[in-house]
Formats: sequence, C-alpha cells, structure tokens
Amino acid sequence: MKTTPLLALALALPLAPLDAQTATTPRAQRILADVRTLASDSLGGRYTGTPGNDSAAAYLARRFRQIGLAPGGDDGTYLQAWTVGNTTGTRQAGVDGRATKNVVGILRGSDQRLAGQDIVIGAHFDHLGLGPFGSLAPDSAGQVHNGADDNASGTAAVLEVARVLAATRPRLARTIVFVLFSGEEEGILGSAYYADHPAMPMDSMLAMLNFDMVGRMRNNRLLALGSRTATEWDALLDSVNARAHLDVRASGDGWGPSDHSSFFAKRRPVLHFFTDLHEDYHRPSDDWEKINADGIVAVADFAADLTRRLAARPSWLTFVDAPPPATPVAGTGERPYLGTIPDMTDEPGGVRLSGVRSGSPAEAAGLREGDVLTGIGDLAIANLQDFQNALVAHRPGDRVEVRFKRGDGTQTATVILGRCS
Repeated sequence: MKTTPLLALALALPLAPLDAQTATTPRAQRILADVRTLASDSLGGRYTGTPGNDSAAAYLARRFRQIGLAPGGDDGTYLQAWTVGNTTGTRQAGVDGRATKNVVGILRGSDQRLAGQDIVIGAHFDHLGLGPFGSLAPDSAGQVHNGADDNASGTAAVLEVARVLAATRPRLARTIVFVLFSGEEEGILGSAYYADHPAMPMDSMLAMLNFDMVGRMRNNRLLALGSRTATEWDALLDSVNARAHLDVRASGDGWGPSDHSSFFAKRRPVLHFFTDLHEDYHRPSDDWEKINADGIVAVADFAADLTRRLAARPSWLTFVDAPPPATPVAGTGERPYLGTIPDMTDEPGGVRLSGVRSGSPAEAAGLREGDVLTGIGDLAIANLQDFQNALVAHRPGDRVEVRFKRGDGTQTATVILGRCS
C-alpha cells in the first residue's frame, strides 16, 4: 500500500504483533512459500524497475503458468511492459523513465453470453527496495524493505484465488483476469497503466477486487473497503460471510491509497480487502516470519466464494460514484506527527483510534484507543480525509486543540505536534 500523508502522519502502535508466522495447513504453507520467496532479501525489496522487481515478475509469470491461466500480457506472454512517466512524484522516487512490468493471467469464462465480461482480481507486488523513499523507519537507507505484508501477502492471496478458481468445476461463466501490478508504491502507476490498457475492454468489467496487506489477520477481522461503490455489495458480502464467519467490516467509497482506485476512476465497482495497519508497515521489519498464512487462506476463500457469485449473477452491479477526495497541499520537509493509528473503517461523525503510540504527542495529551476524533484546531473531522487535511494544515511544534468523543461525552486535549520526516 502506498504511503499517503494520512498513513505517514498518523501511523502508531496497533495491536500486538504476532510472535511467529502461522501456517497450519498445506494450503497455508504453499501461500507462505510464495510470501517467503517474494519477501526474500535476494529480491532486494522489489522496487519498481530494479532487477529484483523483474525477478519477482518472472516468478509470478511462472506461477500463473503452473496454475493453468492463459497469458494476458504482451505478445502471448504473461508480462505487460510499461515505462514509468516523468512527474514530480516519480522523480522524487527515483523511478522516472524506468521500464517495469505487470503480470496478467486469464481464466476464460465458459458461458457464451457472459464470457465477454470479466472480473479483475489484483494486487501489487512491488515494494520499497532499499529505502529511504516511502520508508517510515529512520535512517533506513540501504536496508532491505522486504514487504512481506505489503504486499507479498496480497500477491500470494491472488495466486491462491487463481488456483482455487482454476480448479472449479463447472468452469465459471464470466472471465476472470488476474493482474499483479508494479509501481504501486510510487502512486498506483501499474494499475493506472492497466486500466488504460486492459486485457478486455473496460466497459466489459463487472468489478475489481484488490488485495493489499492481507497477511496480519487478527481476531478473524477483514476490512472490505469500497462497499459503497455498488448497491449490491453489502448483500453479497453478507451472503458470503454466512459461510465464512469472519468479522467483516465493510465501508467506504472507491478512493484510497491502493490499486482499486485506478478502476474506480474508470467507474467500475471495487472492493479492497485489507487486514489493517501494524507497526511494521513500510519498515524493514515487515518480514515473512510475521505473516498469518492461515488468515490469508481465509481471505482467499472469502474472495473466491464472492467471485463465484459475481461470475454467475445474471445482471451487472449498480455502480455508485463518489467525488475524488480533496488533495491537501503538502509542504516540503518535515511534517506534523500526532502518533495515532486510525481505524480504517467508517465511524459516523469522526475517526476512531485503533491505538496510540508510546511516547507520541497523542499519548502525552491523554488520547487513547477507542477515542473518536472530531476536530483538530479549527477543522472538523468527519472522516479519514478530513483527518488527513486537518493534520497537514499544521506544522511540527504547533500547539493545537484536539476534540474527541470518549464514551458518552465530548472532551478536548491540547497537543504539541511532533515531527515526521
């Protein structure tokens, strides 16, 4: 998942990390093997346009072939080549002009009437390389950022969904296109390229399912972001979950810091599956030993069941649009730091905190897990975008009033904002 001002400024201590990876079944062990390969030091963090990123793409193409998918890339291959453009963001990331590849595999539909329509299932496979671009770890330059959860986990989930659906009999009515994107960390570039150059026409796409950071499931909790992009999503998710028995939290429109946004921008219904942030996000410590592979199995099974239902439904989903979020004007240099981690699901009238980092300005001010932020300074907070805008409206060292709900009451606290480089 690419870093946004919200994530970089607000990241803090979440639930306790797993003591070790969990993989108690052969399926989980296969998933963990994929994660371990992608998150190995030998791939150097899979930074866009590097030899490690190319090696990851070649490995994923081989996995698509083993699963039995048809090539969906260039010239009868699984690889879709593209070149990173020249923008301020790509120059800052040092990737402008680099050649890279998406990986595309196709499972053809069996119904003559519906096989010309597709469902896209995707994840990004790139990560941060050796830092420091995008890293939240101080002095991280030269350290391998393996990105086991972000996003070897989502990539492995897509491979498992592909394997399960390829073995499904009878074959699915609609075509399923599996796409693994490069260039996400620099601004969802690979998915934007694919959305402009799809394997099947964009107007034939029923929906897009995105997997980003699904490797740290705790308490069976799964976030399904984008549920407001089609009127049918809530009922479909409830129907699948009647069998899956997960704690599914569905919310949000189709905008967000991951690849589903590229498809929502093309007016396609989307969902983003996510098992939440953690203290290793965008740090060298995001390693395979901390992955909950059993949880990835649960995510993959949930998504495979949902895909079967989508592939068989006789009608289109009803798309629900939303305006793009306002983009705050980001200053240069150091940015203000609060030291909280927001709950990524909707909270009416504010942003609920999932945690507060030890030693942070938020902790010093008395904020704690479960508080619902409703304002910072003169700005009201109704949602995550408001939270981002309220933070970047201030500078490190500013003394600001934070308004929040705790229990049945409303409180205020004075916070001196720290620095986030």
